[in-house]
Amino acid sequence: MKIAIHGRNFNESARPFIESMFNELARREVDVQLSQAFRTFLDQQGIQHQTTLVYEKPEELYDARLVVSMGGDGTLLETISHVGAREIPAIGVNVGRLGFLATVSPERISDMITALDNGQFRIDERTLVALDADLFDGLNFGLNDFTITKTDTSSMITVHTYLNDEFLNSYWADGLIISTPTGSTGYSLSCGGPVLVPHSQNFIVTPISPHNLNVRPLVLEDTAVLRLEVKSRSNNFLISLDARSRVVDENTLLTIRKAHFRARLIKMLDDSFLNTLRSKLSWGLDMRN
Repeated sequence: MKIAIHGRNFNESARPFIESMFNELARREVDVQLSQAFRTFLDQQGIQHQTTLVYEKPEELYDARLVVSMGGDGTLLETISHVGAREIPAIGVNVGRLGFLATVSPERISDMITALDNGQFRIDERTLVALDADLFDGLNFGLNDFTITKTDTSSMITVHTYLNDEFLNSYWADGLIISTPTGSTGYSLSCGGPVLVPHSQNFIVTPISPHNLNVRPLVLEDTAVLRLEVKSRSNNFLISLDARSRVVDENTLLTIRKAHFRARLIKMLDDSFLNTLRSKLSWGLDMRN
């Protein structure tokens, strides 16, 4: 079995589980390829990983059966950007913080390896949002959301929004979020957007601090195409796809649609989105005391 592993730094408490994982993979004679960034971190920490295969760019990722993300949700988003249209299944080990997407705890890494080896898992396909213009070096897609925001020193921006070529609204706001169901528990949620179950065939349009308080988040079918024209007093604004961002000028035309490929997340058989939702958002708990 061939696997690739991408990760970031992690808490010292996770160290023995990481070391045990590499020992277990070596014992099972699994071929492992590391991202260069993660390989550098492991070497700096003195963690023995027994592999010399690395990749620096997404196109150097070899034909792996699956990819393991070692970190939090942000690391898994990075991992999905490495995979792209190849749709290699990815699983997230949560050695970070929140863990909506990376749901395998470090203590269960050994169980995860056994389950992966025995095929005891399911594939959870998730919709991606895509930007027509290539403004992110070929990585013009995101698992969570596409976001427009004002730059740090500018006043609010105006986002003229067209839905399937029909005028929808001019958002006077600090920005606008186009979220997938997966991203509905992220930035969109913090700005008042609804939570969608992962396989809802929808996008959410969520304004960030709108000037007109009557403007509320809007749920659309994910077959919709959104065209965005942005006006700003500073003549520029910030766009982002998941954790990747850049400043563009107001002459930049933006078209957003569903990507033609999907992210394929590996989930353990006892992994439940509803359980994760209740746990991470403290639903059902009396918070009054």
